[in-house]
Amino acid sequence: MELRVENVCKKYGKKIILDSVSFNASGGERIGIIGANGAGKSTLLNILAGVTEHNAGRFLIDGVDLWKKEGRRLRGKVGIVPQGTPLVEELSAKDNLLLWYSREQMERELNSGVLSLLGIDKFLKVPVKKMSGGMKKRLSIGCSVASHPSVLLLDEPTASLDIVCREEVCDYIRRFTNAGGIAVISTHEVSEIQFCTRLYMLKNASLSPYEKETDASRLAFELTS
Repeated sequence: MELRVENVCKKYGKKIILDSVSFNASGGERIGIIGANGAGKSTLLNILAGVTEHNAGRFLIDGVDLWKKEGRRLRGKVGIVPQGTPLVEELSAKDNLLLWYSREQMERELNSGVLSLLGIDKFLKVPVKKMSGGMKKRLSIGCSVASHPSVLLLDEPTASLDIVCREEVCDYIRRFTNAGGIAVISTHEVSEIQFCTRLYMLKNASLSPYEKETDASRLAFELTS
């Protein structure tokens, strides 16, 4: 599978948020989009997920533009895990899952599929409002992959999680990409950088390749400047 993002532009009034942003990825890759808070990382992921409108550009999977009429059948190949938790706080994990899965599909995935890998079977009856941050994040991922996407967009997936929860989330993303999926991960946390196979820096509305081997002090400076 090949993913190509070509010349994506986004403006709010006269303010340019994304200026001809382009990158590509192949199956098995974990692409990191790094940049300071407010750089436009979330906007880029929301555009790719079809949540936010773009002003120009193309988003292609295996040569088919998902934003054109002929690409509609491929839109289910893209899942997004937003920075917040798009869950119904009053409902249990099980009831949230049933908003995305048929009962039969949910039971199958809880028994031996993705929901089992995420450990959601251990807190099925817990209301979202009583969950830890790690439980909410795993449930959000579980809901996002209900259509078995080939591309997973993750907006700061381990932010505010403890070390154990971070590793659990990263382990699932590794499994996802090892099975041939593509993960596009936005982050501004230095600790997540080594998890990605390739990096891009979003700065001043432009995206450019970034060397993973850059020392931590320089990277921290660039993410805050």
